[in-house]
Amino acid sequence: MQQQQSQQQQQQQQPFYTPKGPQMSEAPAVITSKDLLYLTDMMSWNLLALKKAHFYASQCQMSEISQALEKACQMHERHYRQILDHMQKHTGQQPQQPNQGQIQSQQMQ
Repeated sequence: MQQQQSQQQQQQQQPFYTPKGPQMSEAPAVITSKDLLYLTDMMSWNLLALKKAHFYASQCQMSEISQALEKACQMHERHYRQILDHMQKHTGQQPQQPNQGQIQSQQMQ
């Protein structure tokens, strides 16, 4: 019984995964094409959430809920812009950033 307990303790103390080779102290400054695809997906998710929150806020009769939905809409727009800024900074490209009017017109669609 004691032998089983000591074996279990040894197994618990050993990490499940031990990386081999040098470890990076921070993430690389390079964005791969796979990273860009994922960031593009994240932008799409945030734009869709932004549109849905805006739509439901416009349909809602209760002002508290409508305000909360508009706050969520603003949060998703902020996240969208942060991802876009991050992509622009790391790719060195300047894709056309939608201005406030373009985002609002997309929200209405």
